[in-house]
Parts: sequence; structure tokens; C-alpha cells
Amino acid sequence: MSEIKEFVIRCRAIIVYDGKLLVVKHSENDKHFALPGGRLELGEDIKDCMSRELVEELGIKPEIGKLLYVHNFLDGKKHSVEFFFEIKNGADYLKIGDVERTHAYEICEMLWIGATHDLHLLPAQVFQDFKTDQIPGATKFIRGSA
Repeated sequence: MSEIKEFVIRCRAIIVYDGKLLVVKHSENDKHFALPGGRLELGEDIKDCMSRELVEELGIKPEIGKLLYVHNFLDGKKHSVEFFFEIKNGADYLKIGDVERTHAYEICEMLWIGATHDLHLLPAQVFQDFKTDQIPGATKFIRGSA
């Protein structure tokens, strides 16, 4: 096993409205989509991180609900832990184009996807649960690859 050089904590949002899930792509070079969110800053509370990241990238203050997933994985020399929160005010995110987004440059593409969409979303378990209407009601732990 290679030596771990970095430890990263991220907070990500599960934003669903009218049977659609909001996903983002951070770079045109990415081969996958992800859920909106970002890195926890040193000393920051995870819910504060979730709120800050969504306001910066999407311009909308979230109503944060339950912690739905904790994803623990190794990616090369990086160990990452991601917290996935339910966002209760999904309809507000339909207005993203009408609000100021200080970190809009961090996202190159946004899509509202349905259960029949065929794309590569990470982590795959979250997308599979969405497709089968099995998003958990209590925290679900995922272990595996990015």
C-alpha cells in the first residue's frame, strides 16, 4: 500500500426536486459528475462548510437536513472522507442563474438528472440509491473507491 500523503474532508449536498437530482462537474477534464460541495476548512463545522460551499458555488443558502451518507475512500496517496447532507429547499436551486455566485468558476457544468440518466456520478452508491428510490432515512456508510 502506498504512503498516504493527504487527508481531505468534504461536505456534499443531495439536492432533489421533483424527482431530479442536482449534479455538477468541476472541470471539463473530469470524466464524472459529483454532488455539489467542497472541502472543509481547518476548524470549520461540517454543517457550516456545507452551507458555505453551496452559497459560494450555487448562490443559495441551504436548509440542511439529515446526514445521509459518510463516504470513506483512498484515491492514490489521498485519504478522503465525505459527508453527504440532505438539502430540504431543493426548489430554491432552480433559480441558480438568477443569483450571485462568488465561486461559480469552480463548476463547469450543472445538470438536474432523473433516475434514467446514464452518466458517471461519484460515489456510485449514492447514484444507485437515487435511481432505485433508496436514499436512506438514516446515515449510511460507504467504503470504497472515489
